[in-house]
Amino acid sequence: MSNLEILKDFLNKNCYSFKENESLKIHTSFKIGGNASLFVSPESEEQLKEITDKCKDLSVKFYILGNGTNVLFSDKGFDGVVISTTERMNVIRKISETSFECDAGVTLSAVCNYALENSLSGFECLYGIPGTVGGAIITNAGAYGGEISDVAVEVNHIDNNGNFGSFIGEEIDFSYRHSVYETNNYSICSVVFVCEKGEKEEIKAKMIDLIGRRKDKQPLEYPSAGSTFKRPTGGYAAALIEQAGLKGTCVGDAQVSTKHSGFVINKGNATCNDVLELIEIIRQKVFENSGIQLECEVRIVD
Repeated sequence: MSNLEILKDFLNKNCYSFKENESLKIHTSFKIGGNASLFVSPESEEQLKEITDKCKDLSVKFYILGNGTNVLFSDKGFDGVVISTTERMNVIRKISETSFECDAGVTLSAVCNYALENSLSGFECLYGIPGTVGGAIITNAGAYGGEISDVAVEVNHIDNNGNFGSFIGEEIDFSYRHSVYETNNYSICSVVFVCEKGEKEEIKAKMIDLIGRRKDKQPLEYPSAGSTFKRPTGGYAAALIEQAGLKGTCVGDAQVSTKHSGFVINKGNATCNDVLELIEIIRQKVFENSGIQLECEVRIVD
């Protein structure tokens, strides 16, 4: 019996929810990728720990997936276990009038709406970002002058030895599109947020304004992984790409958006290889044109 079969037997015996040969296209905003050998949806951080511990014991590769909005999976799929937090690890728990805790799989839209209903300010800049709390912490997601680091004060996790732990304040090591979780491979379980009380109508008006700007400027009608590149020092990726004459450039069905050059979109049937080839063309031509090396923001999973 293979280690994957042993893992399946473990999941069955513990009545854990899982699927076999699950298409990753339906779980990512790029709508690209082959199948995962197993696709598991834990209900709690305890289940997440048990599943990841078992994967490590059996040397079975695993990847923890949120809403799949900043991920590009291989066309070959994922030979291992994709662990989804969005289906069941998605509860918001009130702590006080100005603080609350979110499971890693809670979507940013749900957090923003919770903050709005409770007249809490600080999440407006995240409204419209189609990710989860866990993913947003890893990359310190943000827009329009704000970041999730402005309101996140504690992150609870499972470390690489299978122990529960937390990072608080400066330990999270937030910076532009970075946190300590970008490199330590810990599994994020939940996040504690502290906000300021605000006026509900003012919060709502700002959210409406920002989502309007997104719709006007971004190619939301096409599958993508959001901004393809991090903002380089002293400039903007979209401007550099446009200056290099790459707006509208295609490789297969992968295209530099004609609406916003900072986005690589899937016009219909783009493959992972199409996207990777286009990303490399962009990086090379921008470097030739400006001397600036663009850094990819999309997480590529093989």
